[in-house]
Amino acid sequence: MECLQKQPLLNTSVNNVSMDETIQAIDTFIQQKKRSYIVAINVDVVMKIEKDTYLKEITDQADMVLVDGKPLIWISKIHKRPVKAKISGSDLVPQLCEKAAKSGYTIFIIGGKDGIAEQAKLRLEKQMQDIRIVGTYAPPLGFEKDQQELDKINRMISDVHPDLLIACFGCPKQEKWIYENYQKYDATVSVCAGATVDFLAGNVKRAPKWMSDHGLEWFYRFLQEPKRMFKRYFVDDVRIISLIGKYKNENCN
Repeated sequence: MECLQKQPLLNTSVNNVSMDETIQAIDTFIQQKKRSYIVAINVDVVMKIEKDTYLKEITDQADMVLVDGKPLIWISKIHKRPVKAKISGSDLVPQLCEKAAKSGYTIFIIGGKDGIAEQAKLRLEKQMQDIRIVGTYAPPLGFEKDQQELDKINRMISDVHPDLLIACFGCPKQEKWIYENYQKYDATVSVCAGATVDFLAGNVKRAPKWMSDHGLEWFYRFLQEPKRMFKRYFVDDVRIISLIGKYKNENCN
């Protein structure tokens, strides 16, 4: 598929896709039983990749890399390689759920605090009559360092072999966990979805559409959790400015 071709964006490469093309590509993976994983990058992920070569490897090897953030859309234009659309997990996953309900695909939701994934399941089942969510799980803190827990999770997923696995641990935990385990558990497409489980459960409100459309979703999240988000947005992420020039010549060639 043409939409699976990648193009450079700062320190990684991304798929230049619309939402419809993304849904179509994932649908094709499922129909072909292609075991695959999908990641999304925003400014915060880009800054992590700059320091974490393992995360860069994981991102570069992903079957699809989506752009989740208006600032990266703007940077792609500055670099004269414009990306079609911002595709965030919180927009993608509900549409994937609708597609799954129509096509009879099964879903497993993993991540979030205890009970949140199950709450998301119940809420989705009320919204979509035909949706088939075959499992949910909230792993304990530090699960990624506990081999017994990892083996338990892999068995749990393999027992129900979902078409879609929605992983919501945040970056880089979800990316590293999927990369190290997606060939060990029996799920067709694994999607890194960050805080999406909280939105699906209805316990965290998304930014108004006008804020999201104008690249202000980060500011809305900051207002919700100023203490937790201050360093991320006002210290770590502002360093993205230095990367624009660093990668411009390389990515414009």
